[in-house]
Amino acid sequence: MEDLARVVMENALKLGAKYADIRIEHSTGESFLLENGNVEHISSDSTVGAGIRVLAKGAWGFYATTSLDRKSLLDAAQRAYKMAVSSSQRVKEPSKLAPVKVVRDRDVVKVKKKMDDFPLEERVQLAKECDSAMRKVSKRIHRAAVSISGDTKKKLFCSSEGALITHDMMKCYLYLRAVAHEAGITEDQGQLEGGTGGFEAVEKKDTIKLSEELARKTAELVKAPTAPTGEMTVIMDQDFISLLSHEIIGHPSEADRVLGKEAAWAGVAWWKGMIGQRVGSDLFNASDDPRIEGGLGYYKYDDEGVSASEKVLIKDGILVGHMHSRETAAIFGVEPNGGMRATSSQFVPLIRMSNTFIKPGDWTFKEMLEDVKRGIYAVGEKVPSIDNRRYNWQISCMWAYMIEKGELTTLLRDVTIAGVAPVFFKSIDAVGKDFILRPIPGCGKGDPMQSMYVGNGGPHIRGRAQVIGTRGN
Repeated sequence: MEDLARVVMENALKLGAKYADIRIEHSTGESFLLENGNVEHISSDSTVGAGIRVLAKGAWGFYATTSLDRKSLLDAAQRAYKMAVSSSQRVKEPSKLAPVKVVRDRDVVKVKKKMDDFPLEERVQLAKECDSAMRKVSKRIHRAAVSISGDTKKKLFCSSEGALITHDMMKCYLYLRAVAHEAGITEDQGQLEGGTGGFEAVEKKDTIKLSEELARKTAELVKAPTAPTGEMTVIMDQDFISLLSHEIIGHPSEADRVLGKEAAWAGVAWWKGMIGQRVGSDLFNASDDPRIEGGLGYYKYDDEGVSASEKVLIKDGILVGHMHSRETAAIFGVEPNGGMRATSSQFVPLIRMSNTFIKPGDWTFKEMLEDVKRGIYAVGEKVPSIDNRRYNWQISCMWAYMIEKGELTTLLRDVTIAGVAPVFFKSIDAVGKDFILRPIPGCGKGDPMQSMYVGNGGPHIRGRAQVIGTRGN
């Protein structure tokens, strides 16, 4: 396939392309869902295909195929070239690519336990043990669900500039869900574990203990009061921060969104044109880094063959950077930083976050609590509601606790935290040292929609926000 990929790239240049690249992929996946002790469904898939991008006359053309013979790939390159030429008649500003180092390398993720080493029967047995553990916790638990998924991908990237990179990786994750009901009140809580690597990413956790803890808290929430409403000090745990990092830092840091190229579909970024300006307190630091091994957003090279690197987004409260493609890097006059990915070879790459997070500070959780006379401790994340600028936001948490005189007191249900991005970021007065990166397997972007694996997280964070108790006591 490497030799054939080179031939296809050479042919694209002969047609008149200024640049071309090809991604040839073979992906396999297995997953199942178990509910209340019964396997509801099992899915298994295997796909092969190639996606070819061509830049000609300042415009892009893209064509995908599931046929990998020489004739089909050469035909796909020709179709992509014709699309680029046709599109060039409507392009006002020709696309340009920032230069990058041409790479020839192999990126192989170490896997201790592959799918064949952890047969479906054993995975189902583990799920049944988790399911049983949840339902035994309380009579209030009337539904338990467990899902275990594993995906492998082998990918070849070749460009007309001479890049030749092969990828071989596996990603796995476990999803636990507990539903409790009593006296007309229902609580539905879930938790994800996993990352890049084999099934050891799932098994490294005490899954039975996690299942019991999730079910126990879900059952307790049925009888818990709701939160008071008002602005107050809020301490957010790492899971809540993972969704905040995703929605309020990750997406608005994608340079295509900053440029307004997603405005009609997914919105824009409130900090457009604010590079070098303060957007948060001097304790606020955020980055995107695909190189974190084990993170669900791990990769060594993006889908343009650009080496992965840490993308520093916010430093000491100052906005300093965005996630870029080679094209947006040329527009901003910066170096490409490896931000382009596609769900599969059937889709054109887009600027996507990888592992996006708030960096740790030097506070302990105990120190954060001690300073709070009255506030809220937000635990976990559920549903976000964000405006199209990522400026006004509200995120519901799994549960929360009142903080009174430096101590955690009453357990609370149905709690939503709301804020205005720069106001909240500037209110941050304590950042923990207890960093955790969490898996988010379904980040959506694009039209048609592309679902992507990412990692998000951070440490405990303390700031000021609006607390909303969504139902009466």
